Amino acid sequence: MNPLALDEAVRMIEAGRAKAAEIGARVTIAVLDPRGDLVALHRMDGALWRSVPISQGKAAASAAWDAPSGDLAERWDQPVVRALAMMEQGRLIPWQGALPVRRPDGAMIGAIGVSGARPAEDEAVAAAGLAALSESDDV
Repeated sequence: MNPLALDEAVRMIEAGRAKAAEIGARVTIAVLDPRGDLVALHRMDGALWRSVPISQGKAAASAAWDAPSGDLAERWDQPVVRALAMMEQGRLIPWQGALPVRRPDGAMIGAIGVSGARPAEDEAVAAAGLAALSESDDV
């Protein structure tokens, strides 16, 4: 499995920025590796300061469970989920706006998280980033 490369993360961010501009949103886009470590981050002009940690928290939750962050809210009170959230000192955010990033063979290589717009718009920006990666020839 090839790890998520910086140029791939930047390509996803650029596509996400274009989608955010299209819908009139000012967001922060974070791309993390499978462990939840930051690969790349972009805060658009005018995006709120709090969108930075929130975008990372959504992506970290998505990476931790290899699932869209919005799907995790219902499971957040389960003991294993709560234990991991406590171990991560509250940095995991189970709110819509992040999606796992996978290679064509299904291997999860990270997550893209977005914050600053409505939750469904955040997820649409993340999806645009994923689409840019899947369109790439070298994935």
